Amino acid sequence: MKNFGSTVVKARHLILILAFALLVPAVWGYTHTRVNYDILTYLPDSIETIKGQDILMKEFGTGAITMLIVEDKNDKDIIAMEEEIRKVGHVKTVLWYDSFADITIPKEMLPEKIRDAFIKGNATLLAITYDSSTSSDETMAAVADIRKVLDSGCYLQGMSAVITDTKDLAEAEEPIYVALAVLLSSIILALSMDTFLAPVFFLISIGIAIIYNLGSNYFFGEVSYITKALAAVLQLGVTMDYSIFLWHSFKENERTHEDSREAMAIAINETLKSVVGSSVTTIAGFAALCFMRFRFGLDVGLVMMKGVALGVVCCVTVLPSLILLFEKPIEKTRHRPLLPSFEGIAGFVQKHSKAVFIFFLLAWIPAIYGYTHYDVYYDIIQTLPKELPSMEANQKMDDTFSMNNTLMILADADLDAKSGDRMSGEIGDLEGVSSVISVDSFMGEGIPREMLPEEAKNVLYGGGYQLMLVASEYVTASDEMNRQIDAINEIIHRYDSGAMLIGDAPCTKDLITISNHDFNVVNWTSIGIIAAIILFVFTSLSLPILLVLVIECAIFINMGLAFYTGTSLPFIASIVIGTIQLGSTVDYAILMTSRYQTERRSGKDKREAVLIAHKTSIQSIFVSAMSFFAATFGVGMYSGISVISSLCMLMARGALISMVTVVLALPAILLLFDPVIIRTSWGFVKNENKLGSRETGLSHSM
Repeated sequence: MKNFGSTVVKARHLILILAFALLVPAVWGYTHTRVNYDILTYLPDSIETIKGQDILMKEFGTGAITMLIVEDKNDKDIIAMEEEIRKVGHVKTVLWYDSFADITIPKEMLPEKIRDAFIKGNATLLAITYDSSTSSDETMAAVADIRKVLDSGCYLQGMSAVITDTKDLAEAEEPIYVALAVLLSSIILALSMDTFLAPVFFLISIGIAIIYNLGSNYFFGEVSYITKALAAVLQLGVTMDYSIFLWHSFKENERTHEDSREAMAIAINETLKSVVGSSVTTIAGFAALCFMRFRFGLDVGLVMMKGVALGVVCCVTVLPSLILLFEKPIEKTRHRPLLPSFEGIAGFVQKHSKAVFIFFLLAWIPAIYGYTHYDVYYDIIQTLPKELPSMEANQKMDDTFSMNNTLMILADADLDAKSGDRMSGEIGDLEGVSSVISVDSFMGEGIPREMLPEEAKNVLYGGGYQLMLVASEYVTASDEMNRQIDAINEIIHRYDSGAMLIGDAPCTKDLITISNHDFNVVNWTSIGIIAAIILFVFTSLSLPILLVLVIECAIFINMGLAFYTGTSLPFIASIVIGTIQLGSTVDYAILMTSRYQTERRSGKDKREAVLIAHKTSIQSIFVSAMSFFAATFGVGMYSGISVISSLCMLMARGALISMVTVVLALPAILLLFDPVIIRTSWGFVKNENKLGSRETGLSHSM
């Protein structure tokens, strides 16, 4: 370890050459990493809805269905459009009413079920199936090609269309996310540091680590679009501290060492010891996400664990090499730091420690109430910008056909026609069901199934299963939709115990159950892991409880504010924000507590130890929190994708709340609980018994 800093200094030119050379494969990996825009694909493979999706793909050769609404067009034009759509790559079939009845038959003479399913006033409906999955690259390309065929008065609706629009929106916004994070972080660093140029190299070093991280995602096969969008800004926010610590350590060692290279070697070693400990808690927070059944947690957890580790590596190799190489230009941009000392806050807390502690306890009451009562939404689609083509199509589908969801039933192909017709009838009679498309609902009991046209038969039969399509008026994740799903499941299982109900709405209903489980698992896992780390760092039984409680209070306040502001949060936020905020900001508490421990071990009484710890750490905590805030706030304000905006705003607000809680509440807690801390911690003071009795006597005399 002692030789590491000297080795880095000596090899600084080689390190920079290698660092920039590695950007080539990293950029290649970044551009060739597939991005998954369908959040539902992260559901466990073991649940019935996902098994049903696999059966649909394997046995029917169909993984996706979209609905095309066509207004004010005659049959001839629709047939011509239908033929053009059939030519699009990966389009399997186009199902219109001509798939069930001869086009020459007047619409008024069509069976009522066919007419209601496909025709409403001046609008008609076509169902398009694909030979690829809902969110595959092939399906998204097919959606884009179909849209080129369409003209005015045509609306393509369905999950594949939504995912295609999400992809386009995310790809357009992501460069702006990075630009905003860099701009706002630069402003914070310029205000808080004593040089204008050094922060530029901080950002270069972190930027290299971010590219390495995003490029190495290639080995995972794919990442979620949410992970991709958040990874850069989140990595910037949580690893900026490491660069600041290296700079401060370098400047301090320069005062006692004439050779800047020697000063940097010592600074690297000091930084490595510090940031490894600091990064462990951050990595632990992200590691807790990997315990989610909903595999999105594993996706973001692994990417961010890797990102923090790469941030540490670049901080102690690339950054010092850049600083030494550009040392003279950096010195020319030195200026007086513009931040105040904040020492008045330390004196205030010392003087009013009991009142501050009481306020801290009282803050738990509204925090807990808000935390347990904020609203959560599961249908991310409904929060996308309304001007997207797919969202306009969704609205048109609702207005014209009273249809917000398409559910699919996989039933036994040998289910007799009588039972099939009755089952379809019962489902069709349910409140909120606008139509049911099935073999038996169209053919009826008296007409042999063999008379079904070949095209319709290819869509509705496959691998021993028959497919039924149910059009629902209800929106995904609503109470009405979930009750309807339960009712449909009850009906289909009476007629066929092996039948499956699949689609986006049933998947989302499963997601609700799974995310409720994941919420508790992730929260308790992160608390347990980080408490264990604090226990190891301080060899104390009480400090893990006290420090975690301080940050958990900040988390409860952050999430609880959603209730008091009437803000609905995406389900992902309710699961991941707590562990991210805990892992990323508990370092503020550890920093202050470490200095408090050092001062107590040196023989100082509790008041002096807490005062010194408070004064020396408050500025570092402020800069760290503001850096995290800057990296995420701009993205939260700008993003048109609600889930990304919500996550970033919560992280930005959480950093500020954690900062305030640590700066105000923690010193008061350390003062009031000092007797408990020294009696439940190993080697916390030089002579615990003597010191404890002396302080007890002082307190009595006061």
